Amino acid sequence: MTRYTHNFIETHEGLKGFGWDRETDENTVICYLQMFSDDELMQKLRNRLTDAELEEIYFLINRLLRSHLNDGEYHRLFLKEAHP
Repeated sequence: MTRYTHNFIETHEGLKGFGWDRETDENTVICYLQMFSDDELMQKLRNRLTDAELEEIYFLINRLLRSHLNDGEYHRLFLKEAHP
């Protein structure tokens, strides 16, 4: 069973650029994150990222998750598991 999806990048036909308006910025960030997390790209980048860069990515994602999701949302949406 596939738990994670990256459908937005496959179907989005709008502009990908930053600084135009809020909706375009939001859509662009979604596209960039989905493109960035592509398995083939990550296989290439993982050994090239410095320890500091890995830490920066990890802590940025965790900070955003803690800031914007409650515990139940974190488990359901990020971990894809039932909240205890």
